[in-house]
Amino acid sequence: MNPAPSSALFAGPFALGTLSAPGGPAFPALVTADAQVLDLRVAFDDERLTTRTLLESWETALPRLRALPEDTGRARMPLAEFRVHAPIAPRQVFQSGANYRQHVIDLHVAHRAPGDDRPEEERRAEAAEIMDRRAAEDLPYVFIGLPSALTGPYDDVVLPAWAEKPDWELELAVVIGRPAHRVPVEEALDHVAGYTIANDLTDRATVFRRDMPQIGTDWLRSKNAPGFTPLGPWIVPAASVGDTGDLRLTLKLNGETMQDESTADMIFDVARMVSYASQTARLLPGDLVLTGSPAGNGMHWGRLLRDGDVMDAAITGLGAQRTRCVAEEAR
Repeated sequence: MNPAPSSALFAGPFALGTLSAPGGPAFPALVTADAQVLDLRVAFDDERLTTRTLLESWETALPRLRALPEDTGRARMPLAEFRVHAPIAPRQVFQSGANYRQHVIDLHVAHRAPGDDRPEEERRAEAAEIMDRRAAEDLPYVFIGLPSALTGPYDDVVLPAWAEKPDWELELAVVIGRPAHRVPVEEALDHVAGYTIANDLTDRATVFRRDMPQIGTDWLRSKNAPGFTPLGPWIVPAASVGDTGDLRLTLKLNGETMQDESTADMIFDVARMVSYASQTARLLPGDLVLTGSPAGNGMHWGRLLRDGDVMDAAITGLGAQRTRCVAEEAR
């Protein structure tokens, strides 16, 4: 069984998850704040129900979900009896890059170009100027991830043999609840069902194409290995989370705090990121919009992931995940 945090599971009276009993199929679940589980296939009288199909009718489903924790006539089961999977199987994953000011400045310094012998202070000042200009010009950066990279919040993370510099990147993930296409910033949050935790791992050695620099970044290679994005454990409804402008993101590596930052350091907030992605793509219920990672990754510390490492990640109100790194050769 996957572990559940001993402290408060999440903000609000309930959250959504995808669980399974030993030897049984995964099913959509409502998890209450006191760590009890209701099978939503039973509650909605639909054996084919999934978390994603639930989100496809979010406006009508949400009132029913809100009533379930108070319904004492329904059978409940202890969360500890179940395995916790990634809470959603999205059709599309939108990933935000360079969205935390201090994080980008640190990366700019760590990814020093060959032959750039300028002092660190000068390179930091250059990165800060770039970030300030992007904010002033309102230029978010979004690229596409693969759903096959997602894994559960307590599953082992396999480090591919070819990944020379695997790194962590804790992120607030937005879960879409209504189709969104070309929505203005002022309406973007109306399309958000809730939030969850993502740890968007990156192999720093393959981010940039050294064989053909003019191509730029190679996100397929650097970010989309199977299981490179632990997700969950829960989808917490947006109303329970409230304002996402000052949530705390913390990631510990083997018990040592590496990331500890607020979403207040975002250059572009949740509404802006959702709106921006929707200007090109049609966002669908269950899709994810990852909003970038704060300062404190492995490149900053000079310490990348290796076999046996344990990552503990948490975001205010969304719960916590624990994943262990396993070298591909060790499996």
